Amino acid sequence: MRNLLEFLKKYNYWFVFVLLEVVCAVLMIQYNSYHGSVWFTSANYISGWTYELDSKFNAYLNQGAVNQELTERNLTLEREVAMLKARLYDERLRHDSTLTDSLRMPVLSQFRLIKAKVVSNSIDKTDNFITIDKGFYDGVHADMAVASGNGVVGVVYMSSGHYAVVIPVLSSKSNISCAIQGRGYFGYLHWNGGRSDIAYVDDIPRHADFENGDTIVTSGYSSMFPQGIMVGKILNKHDSEDGLSFRLEIKLSTDFGKLRDVCVIDDKEVKKRLDLLRQAADSIKPQRNK
Repeated sequence: MRNLLEFLKKYNYWFVFVLLEVVCAVLMIQYNSYHGSVWFTSANYISGWTYELDSKFNAYLNQGAVNQELTERNLTLEREVAMLKARLYDERLRHDSTLTDSLRMPVLSQFRLIKAKVVSNSIDKTDNFITIDKGFYDGVHADMAVASGNGVVGVVYMSSGHYAVVIPVLSSKSNISCAIQGRGYFGYLHWNGGRSDIAYVDDIPRHADFENGDTIVTSGYSSMFPQGIMVGKILNKHDSEDGLSFRLEIKLSTDFGKLRDVCVIDDKEVKKRLDLLRQAADSIKPQRNK
């Protein structure tokens, strides 16, 4: 004990120096966006690599959870079926099978799927994050949609060379446009914490016609998600806070607690839509300043 005290007394200036350096680094990263971004990108690569090793070890111990090829195939078929069902509600298509068959390839030709593995995931926070093992070297960039074989997962927030961080449905920052399949009414998907299998769709009109058990899919109005990706099933309906619309309680189709294989959706039209929205926003700013 005496030797320990002598050691601490002898090198106390070094300990104080190291402590102050750590405090300065934390303050610099927390209150400077540029330094925070640099730290986040570097830390994301290191933590992603660590999580990937841990994920591979767990996958080896729990083989057969979800096959990656089936994930891609399920997602493709899910969207294809949803799109075809929506179009079949048009009476003209009900009696024209050749036209229905001709719609199959255009539905799938608008996007490609980038297969990825989840290497880090959380479901117990207000703002959860998912890390996947694909980055901008693989064609993954911010604002790209992410889905599993069972349905919607989230949106890419940022990417490094070989990893990307995804904001999932289980986040207060998530806001995805959804529709009641086959009925046309749409609202916005939100998660308010709590159970990881329950979310809510807000702003459904009071006159909307639907039933418990109806399917919720992406509406296509989002600048990121294409139309027809599975979201979940309606469990219950509630009144909104102002009483002017319905709030639907949704059983999510994606099991975030078991999420392993996902696909990043590289939609050719997304960049065009985002560029158009940015141009519109830029054109409005000068008018407001006049």
